[in-house]
This record gives sequence, C-alpha cells and structure tokens, in this order.
Amino acid sequence: MEKIIQPSANIGIVGHVDHGKTTLTKLISGKWTDTHSEEIKRGITIKLGYSNFAIYKNKKTNKYELKKNKDNELINKYSIVDTPGHESLIATMISGAAVMDCAILIISADEECPQPQTREHLKTLEISGINNIIVIQNKIDLVTKEEAIENYKQIKKFLKGTIAEKAPIIPMSAEHGANLDILLKYIVDLFKIEKKEEDKEPLMYIIRSFDINKPGYKIEDIKGGIIGGTLKRGKLKKGDEIEIKPGIQSQKDGRETYTPIITEIKSISSGKDKLNKAKPGGSIAILTTLDPYLTKTDKLVGHLVGLKGTLPEPTNEITFENKLLDKVIGTKEDFEVKPIIQNEVFMLIINSLKTVGIVKKTNPKETTVILKKPVIIFDKDKVVIFRRFQGNKWHIIGHGVIKVN
Repeated sequence: MEKIIQPSANIGIVGHVDHGKTTLTKLISGKWTDTHSEEIKRGITIKLGYSNFAIYKNKKTNKYELKKNKDNELINKYSIVDTPGHESLIATMISGAAVMDCAILIISADEECPQPQTREHLKTLEISGINNIIVIQNKIDLVTKEEAIENYKQIKKFLKGTIAEKAPIIPMSAEHGANLDILLKYIVDLFKIEKKEEDKEPLMYIIRSFDINKPGYKIEDIKGGIIGGTLKRGKLKKGDEIEIKPGIQSQKDGRETYTPIITEIKSISSGKDKLNKAKPGGSIAILTTLDPYLTKTDKLVGHLVGLKGTLPEPTNEITFENKLLDKVIGTKEDFEVKPIIQNEVFMLIINSLKTVGIVKKTNPKETTVILKKPVIIFDKDKVVIFRRFQGNKWHIIGHGVIKVN
C-alpha cells in the first residue's frame, strides 16, 4: 500500500546540450519539462524543469517499474530537476544544483567525450558536494557496437580521478526506453538519502516562481503567486505565515533597498499530490496570498523562505575562502586561472541566487566581495565564482566557502 506522498529526494539530470536530459525526464516521469515558449521554439531547456516519479517493485518478477498496479509495491518517490545544457545557461544549472541530493549525468554515445558542458556540469556537481552519481551513455541506438565501445572507453577515461570515477555507466536509449529497468534499479540501490534536519527552523531555497492565472480569469477566481523549491531543513504547513528575503526591491534616497515579503501558505503540493505539510526532500510548490505579479517569470528565484521573523538580515558584502581551479571550466581552449585581483568584477552564485560582485579585498586565502544584489547567508554556504572570457561569456574559475563572523 502507498504511504509515501512527498518525494524523498531531488535527482538532478545534467549534461551537455542535446544529450537527452529532457527526453530521459519524459521517459521516467511522463512529463515534458520544456514548456516555456522559447524552449519549445529552440528545442533546448532554458529554465529548470520539475517533475516527480515513483518506482515500484513487481512482486512476481522482482523488477523495478514505473507503473502502479496490483502486483507492484511502491518503493520510493523522487523529484527531478531537469537542467539546461547550453553553455550560456550554466548559471541556471548551478542554481538548480543548490537543491540536488544526487545526479544523473547524461553523455551522448554519438559525440566525442567529454563535451565542454559535460566537463562543466561534472565539476559543478563536485563543487556542490554532490557525489552520488549515475552516468548514462545515451543514444546507443544511433551508433554501432564498435562506436559504443570506443565512446565507453572515452567516458571511463574522462571520469578517472573525478567524483564519478566509480559511478555505474548504463548504456541507454532514452528515446526508446532501452535499459530503463536497470536505471531504476541503480536509482533505488545507490540513491540513499540521509535524513535532514526536520526539527530546526524551516529554510527553503526558491528556484522557480510563477503565476498560474490565465488571461480572462474573473477577479474572484484569481489565485495568488506560486513559489517553488526545496526545504533544506524544517517543516512548513498550510496556514503558516512566512517571509521571503531579501524581498521587494525599491529606491530610497537614491539607494536600492529591499523589503521582506510576508505572506501566508494557502496550500502545498508536490507534482499532482497535495501535502498537509512539507519536509526536506523533493521539490514543492507553495500557493501564497501574494499578488501574482511578484512571482511571475521567476522574479523570486534566489530568495529564501522561512517562518516570519526567523531569517537573518540580507547583506551586500561576503567573505569566502578561495579555492581556484587550475584551468577554466567550460571553454574549448585551456585557460590557466589567474589569481583574483582587487576591483575585479565576478559573477557569483550563492545557493540559488545569481548576482554580480566587485572584489573589495583579496589575498591567496580569502576574498571579500561587494554584491550588486543582497543575499541571505549562513556560515559555510558555498559560492561559485565566474570570470568573463571569450565573447564576454562567464566561465567557472573556482569556488569558496562563506565565512560569517
């Protein structure tokens, strides 16, 4: 009998553009996550995609399946975070990594390995501390046996010395569902999720926000704005009064200020399931009393959610320990990472927030940056550092751990 309602974990689907991430998501969840108009037109993932799925075990065959029936026992539920693979959208992928518990790295068998974003996404998983990984060698239906074996050797060579060195490599065709049962078995066996801090004050990262109302709705039928993300700790329930920080941006005496947003939880859902309360685990969507204008088109991505009065004040200045890479990640050419210098402009991702900062002071061990957007930080939060390179594109040069005095 089914007992699990909220998914237990977020599985990130990562990899180079057009290697089959969204197709795999559709295969295991039944949902095509590219629903934004530009995604449909361009055929690539632009925003983070959400979907849920459940794994069942057939009592007669002992095989893992996705369908519910009288012979199948529910094993677990999971949420998927489908990330963009295009190089210009790496920041969106990293924002999604803030809520991932484990990951599936997709590598296409019909292209040489590694491609630039294959390398970049794996490094991002390492920086984010996500070392529970399954590798899929996708599109094996498009290559010969000899080509598949050669590609497999390239994958093994690429993974050597990385956090995914011992990860299983599953040959698949996501388009046709080949070896799906093997993937499900590995998900159940390998993706063991540690219990998180449910007894602490709730803290949620927002990675999506949107308006579900359609043109022509009557005023009395309009629903409040939706915020989507994952609880990193604590619990939330219907009726809770919550605050969203940093909040609404405004101008005062020529300076930008931010006012926390206070709202009430009207309902919580995960996929099609309504939840009485949410806990750390898979992705959730919260219906609020907010004006939908405040949440439309992901306006609140990067903000944090907590019970009213429990979140610390935002700051425009952070200090973090430097951990620079030897080589720039994501570029076709090899660029050596040069030291950070004073007054240099960086793009930074802190948890799920993307912002720009100017280096105030730096030394070989730590750097202090003044941020364009304020951020809520906690001691030992992670930051990913980007520097501009070819064509003014941002690429990862390092990461750090934030120090809170």
